[in-house]
Amino acid sequence: DTGDIIRGKDLYRGYDEKEKNRRDKLEDKLKEVFGNIYNELTTSGKNGEAAKNHYEDDTKNYYQLREDWWDANRETVWKAITCNAGGSQYFRATCGDSGRPSMAKNNCRCEG
Repeated sequence: DTGDIIRGKDLYRGYDEKEKNRRDKLEDKLKEVFGNIYNELTTSGKNGEAAKNHYEDDTKNYYQLREDWWDANRETVWKAITCNAGGSQYFRATCGDSGRPSMAKNNCRCEG
């Protein structure tokens, strides 16, 4: 899923060389993007030194930074993915507090 890919935890590597190469290219791009985020975090603002200390062992693949970023942005990413899904519903019942799940009919999101 999207979160696994962003966090570097996706186990699917592809069936053939073409797909494996695509995955490797995507992973390299994610490392580049999170490297840029790391540089911005550690060189600007009043918390730069704290960020540098927090992520000091995480400068090769940025797994901890990626995990933290996903935790902070997962809801926004889901809204971006589903923003044009008007009238659509998620493929299985996922909403409901009453013990009975219902369909997510609001742009693939639960009401409320």
